[in-house]
Amino acid sequence: MLGNINAVANLAVKDLGAARRFYEDTLGLSPADTDCEGLIAYRSGNTRINVYQSSFAGTNQATAVTWVVGDDLERIVAALKAKGIRFEHYDMPNTTLTGDIHVMDKMKVAWFKDPDGNILNLVNE
Repeated sequence: MLGNINAVANLAVKDLGAARRFYEDTLGLSPADTDCEGLIAYRSGNTRINVYQSSFAGTNQATAVTWVVGDDLERIVAALKAKGIRFEHYDMPNTTLTGDIHVMDKMKVAWFKDPDGNILNLVNE
């Protein structure tokens, strides 16, 4: 029923101003039209990310948003690192850490957090 419909990611933040600077200036997302107070919607490819103010911001301990970036992974990681992003390093079975990128056979993943601690990642496939 929903297989052909784009999904929307929702991220809770404490400070919309700090979130706006991070998602627009650091990640390069463009705001989408929205009339909702306390919410900023962003376009990301053919999908949308809703960033909204909540007292529960930063409580999710799992990956909240994934961008599939293909062969651009290393370039994007380097560009984000140059903008001050600190990448997370996790100890995971059958995984090698190469710089800031976790390598699991053909899959490569880099995790980082937004200012509220929401876990975001980039993956090559």
